[in-house]
Amino acid sequence: MPKTSIKQVKTSMADLLAEADLNALDIGDMTEGTIIDADKHELWLDLGVYGTGLVIGKEIEGSSYNIGDKVSASVLEVEAPEGYATLSLKKVAKEKGWDLLEERFKKQEVFGIVPYDANKGGLLVEVDGIKGFLPVSQLSAENYPRVTGADKDEILHRLNNLINRTLMVRILDLDRRQNKLIISEKAAQKELTKDKLASLKVDEKVKGIVTGVVDFGIFVNVNGIEGLVHISEISWDRVDNPSKFVKVGQEIEAKIIAIDQEKLSLSMKQLGEDPWGKEIANYQVNDVVGGKITRITPFGAFVEITPSIEALVHVSELSDKHIEDPSKLVKIGESKKFKIIAIDPSQHKLSLSLKTKIKSPPSAKAGGAKKVAKNSTKSSSPSAKKAKKALTKDIKKAKETTMIKPKKKKVSKTKKD
Repeated sequence: MPKTSIKQVKTSMADLLAEADLNALDIGDMTEGTIIDADKHELWLDLGVYGTGLVIGKEIEGSSYNIGDKVSASVLEVEAPEGYATLSLKKVAKEKGWDLLEERFKKQEVFGIVPYDANKGGLLVEVDGIKGFLPVSQLSAENYPRVTGADKDEILHRLNNLINRTLMVRILDLDRRQNKLIISEKAAQKELTKDKLASLKVDEKVKGIVTGVVDFGIFVNVNGIEGLVHISEISWDRVDNPSKFVKVGQEIEAKIIAIDQEKLSLSMKQLGEDPWGKEIANYQVNDVVGGKITRITPFGAFVEITPSIEALVHVSELSDKHIEDPSKLVKIGESKKFKIIAIDPSQHKLSLSLKTKIKSPPSAKAGGAKKVAKNSTKSSSPSAKKAKKALTKDIKKAKETTMIKPKKKKVSKTKKD
């Protein structure tokens, strides 16, 4: 072909591009093409006036394409040495994915996802071609892995059970620039949880499934709502280890004692009668009772009188002498005799003392002395007279301590005229 004809063809192509108002391809541009050849490792696209494009390698792994399909692609290289453009399908899909996610986030849409992997912090997911994360803290009450002692291996084991299961979620946070996508199962159930909470009332008896047992109590799933039975609400008796009362997966009954935002405070013990009131009726102030030391604190020692009654011996009541460290006088598990010095039924409080010398009010001394004097028999023996004299002296002292002497009025002296 003559050189002039080649030049003429090139000029004609340039004129055609100018007439069509088309710019040359640049890296990062989006373009469309038709698949003209396809196999496991390559896709050849007809880009029309832009020539031919090639998509290779990981860009097409896990996908199925047919000749004649139209696809969108991003330009990675404008012109390879062989003359074709190198393209990417995933980059375009990713941008479209972000557009879809931003729309979902704007509408607060609830949608289903299937986790493909898990780590100790949560679940790994992919939504609209974008990889994201579902933190453990954003799982629903039903799926949250309540594990005693926060055993990370056990948490991971339970999270693995959620892989390949469909979970309904909502986007919690996303950032296209930082390539961040955080989703939440808990947020997706928020509206549903509100409706369920509205149907529940304080003092209502409910059933639930134990989802976790920890040192401070029992977590319970009540129809999709998270509830907690605090250790103090498990039993009227003293509870040291909640796991001795229930097991994960067990169905229990409990009473609602408070509704706080999206959580329930529950009580197992309040379903039964409080034995404290009945048992405390058998005791009075000044009674001497036996008890076992169960706990020692800087401010005193706790004593179990019965399985339902626990009392406190304040540090000031452990000895006639001043002490700083209660553990130097009493030991856990040790049994002793104590004197009851106060009972407060409204607060379920019983106060004890280990002191050997417990002072009584002065008025009580005087009344006691009178009673002894009245019932004493007469005797003319020197010892009897001496005892009577001492008793009379004690009565007189007791009276003096209880009587309030009137103040003497001051008389002002006046000068004689």
